[in-house]
Amino acid sequence: MKGGVTEEHLYLAYSHQFEDCIFPLHTSVSLFLLSYCDCKLFKVFLVPASDSTDDQLFIKAQPGDLEVHFISRCQLPLVVQSCCLPAIVEENGKFCRAGLSVVLRHIIQKTYEVDPSKKLVLELLGFKKTCLKACAEVSQWTRLCEISIPQAVESLLNASPDQCQVIPPEVLLLEKKLGEPVRVHNDDKIRRQKLQQQKAGYKTAAPALTKRATKNLSPEEGTIVEIKDQEPASLELKVAFSKLVVQEIPAATNREPFHIRKTKTSDLPPLEHVFAEGLYFTLADIVLLPCIHQFLVFIKKHNKLLDLPLISSWYHRVQEVPGVKSAAAKCNMLFLQFPDLLSSPDEQLRDFYTIPDDLEEEHEDYQFIGGPRPTMTKLMESGIEAKFSLHPCPRWTLDWNSLPAAVSPGEGKMSSDRALRKQQQLNNLVSMVTKLSKPGDVIVDFCSGGGHVGIVLAHMLPSCQVVLIENKELSLVRAKDRSDELGLHNIWFIQANLDYFKGAFNIGVALHACGVATDMVIEHCIKAHAAFVICPCCYGFIQNTVKFTFPRSHQFKEVLSYKEHMILCRFADQTAVQLPPKRRLIEENACDHPFVMEK
Repeated sequence: MKGGVTEEHLYLAYSHQFEDCIFPLHTSVSLFLLSYCDCKLFKVFLVPASDSTDDQLFIKAQPGDLEVHFISRCQLPLVVQSCCLPAIVEENGKFCRAGLSVVLRHIIQKTYEVDPSKKLVLELLGFKKTCLKACAEVSQWTRLCEISIPQAVESLLNASPDQCQVIPPEVLLLEKKLGEPVRVHNDDKIRRQKLQQQKAGYKTAAPALTKRATKNLSPEEGTIVEIKDQEPASLELKVAFSKLVVQEIPAATNREPFHIRKTKTSDLPPLEHVFAEGLYFTLADIVLLPCIHQFLVFIKKHNKLLDLPLISSWYHRVQEVPGVKSAAAKCNMLFLQFPDLLSSPDEQLRDFYTIPDDLEEEHEDYQFIGGPRPTMTKLMESGIEAKFSLHPCPRWTLDWNSLPAAVSPGEGKMSSDRALRKQQQLNNLVSMVTKLSKPGDVIVDFCSGGGHVGIVLAHMLPSCQVVLIENKELSLVRAKDRSDELGLHNIWFIQANLDYFKGAFNIGVALHACGVATDMVIEHCIKAHAAFVICPCCYGFIQNTVKFTFPRSHQFKEVLSYKEHMILCRFADQTAVQLPPKRRLIEENACDHPFVMEK
C-alpha cells in the first residue's frame, strides 16, 4: 500500500538499449508516460528478453527519479506469463491489464484517481475519454499508433543499410493522416470562426504560442513553465493550446455575422491537425513521440532528406506542450532541432504516396443483385444451404435456484427478462463445456463482458482454471466483484485485446462476441489447437477489418461478393418476432451458424 492506494506491479519487456532509447519501443513509451504524469504508484519491473541481456546498460540510463527492478520471465505471475507485455497486475495476481493502450490508459486513470488536481493528465484520454480505447484488431488508428509504427521504426533501426532506403509505409500513413481534415466535437462552430478569420484577412495569435513567453502549468508537478515560439498561431493552435494555459480563452460573446451563420457546412474551411488526433494533445501523441523521435534520429544520423513536413511540424509542436520537455529529460531523450530538413510545401509527397486503405471496401460489383432472397437463391443453386441439428444435450440444465445468487446473470446488472434469456443461453454453453472439459483444463471466456459465462464455469468446474478476457474495464471489474463474493480461486481476469493473450488453453468459449470478434475467437482457438463452444451475434456488424476480409470460407468466396455477403449478414441480424413467416425463414437460414463447436 502506498498512502492507502493498493500497489500494482508494472511489467515491461527489455531487449536492449541504444543511445537514449530502450527497446522494445513499447517500454520507452510506458516510461515516458510515467515521467510525464510524474507517476510513482506502480512498482516497475523490467523483463529481459534473455538471461544474457546486460541490465547494467539500463541502470545507467534509466529515468532518474524512477526505481526499476529486474525480473526473469519465469518469475512473473502466472497470469502475466500468459500475456504480451507491457502488463499491470494487482497484488493478488488475479487481475491483469495487458497491451500498450490498456496499460497506458490505466496509468492515466490511476494518476488522476489518486491526485484529481492533475486534470491535464486526464485530458490525455480525449473527448469522452475514448483515445486509443478501440481495440487494435478493428481500429485502424489504434493499430497504427499501438502496433504498426513502433514495429516499423524498430524494423528500420535493425535493418541493414540496403533496406533503409525507403521511409516505412506506416510513417507515410501517419503523414497522410496528419494532412486529413480534423473532425472534432462542435467543429461546426470552430470552422465558422475560422471562416470569419479568413474573411477578415488576419490570424489571431494564441496566448500559448506568441513571441512572448506564456506561463503554463506543467502536468506532473503543477509548476509554472514557459512556452515560446516565433510564429503567430492559426485558429486551430489557439483552440488546441487554450486547454493548456492557466486561464482558458473566453468564448466569443458576439454572434457571428449573418453571412457566416448562413454559410453551408460543406462550404466551411476544414480544420487542420495540431496534434495527432486533431486539435488536442492526447495519449496518441505520447505514444507516437518516442517512436517518431527515434525515426528522426535515424534520419539525421544517416543524412537522409526528410520529406515529411507535417510530421516534422508535429514533432516540434509537441515539444512545446507543458511537461513534455521535462519528461523527455528524465528519460534521457534529447530532442532534435533541424529546420533545414523540412521540405518545401509542394505536391511531391502526394505523388509517391501509394498506401492502400486496409478498411476500404472492394471495387464496385456490377453483377450484384440486391436483397437477401436472390443471395439465398444463389447459395442454394451452388449447393450451399443451412443445416440444423438437434441439441446434443437436450435434457441438461442448471438448477439456478440451488446456485449462489452471485452466479446468476441477474447479478450482472440486467433486467429480469434479459437475465432469464441469459440463463437459457448459459444452459446451452455450459452443458457443452461440461461435456468437453476434464480436470486441469484451462477454459478461456473470450469477450467475457460481465463474466456471465466464466463465473458459472468457474463455479461449476472447480478443478479447471477459467480465464476471462475482456477489453472493457468496467465489465471486467463487475465480474471480479461477483467472483470475490463467491470466493472463487480458479479464475483470472485479463483486460486486454484478444491478440495479447498468448497462454495455452484447452477450451475457448464466447457468448455473443459481436460481429467480427467471433471470427477472431475462432481463429485464436484454432491456432491454440483448442476446442471451442461459441454463440455469435450482431452479424450486421461484420465488415472487413485490418485482420479479416469477407467472405471467409472458400465456398462463400467462390459464390458471393463482399456486398452480397454483407446483405446476408445484415438480414441475419433481423430478429423481430413480427416478421412474416417467409421472411423469418430466410432470416433463420441466413443466420447459418447460431451454435459452433469444434474439437
